[in-house]
Amino acid sequence: MQYKLICFDLDGTLVDDTVYIWKTLHDAFDVPEDLRRRHYEEYMNGRITYAQWFETDIDAWHERGKRRDDLLAVIRQLPLMPGAIETLDTLRQQGYKLAIVSGSLDIVIDTLLGTDHFDDVFVNHIFFDAAGNITGGEPTPYDMEHKATGLRVIAERHSLQLEECVFIGDNENDVHIAGIAGLSVAFNSKSPRLDEIADVVIEKKDLREVLQYL
Repeated sequence: MQYKLICFDLDGTLVDDTVYIWKTLHDAFDVPEDLRRRHYEEYMNGRITYAQWFETDIDAWHERGKRRDDLLAVIRQLPLMPGAIETLDTLRQQGYKLAIVSGSLDIVIDTLLGTDHFDDVFVNHIFFDAAGNITGGEPTPYDMEHKATGLRVIAERHSLQLEECVFIGDNENDVHIAGIAGLSVAFNSKSPRLDEIADVVIEKKDLREVLQYL
């Protein structure tokens, strides 16, 4: 078997009807566009760190009185990508290691997928108290250009070469990790840059389409 580990993005790849879960939740909670844009630009211009950007977004929900149940109500409306579970089950049965490296949230995986399918999961974590109030979180060190570092960490953990790893993703923050994987798949892509560097581009929204390349 040429490839031994399959690494997925989450939002827009395993989960449908969302580009980024942050945007989906901000939209649902009426977080003003100008506030979101300012935080994004501050991060991109190096005026705040990723962790600070994470905190400002979490704070925006907390300030609007949003609790765990409010997040769950939005997340539960999101469908899995067609073929997602069948694809994960097939890959597991064939002996592949499976991973997620994403800028999404752990609550999305816990609610829609569960972690049983995966050997490694690198995402942002959000914390709640017993009453469901948001108390903080733990930002992932493996988003944006650092997703590539996440794949390196996972490969080393399993004593694999990057050439033995596959990455499947859909957006701009997947460009760097796609560039180091042995096989990169642009699936349901919203990024021309990702399409350019990917080894395979799949436009049909059915994850089972990836199986023919593995």
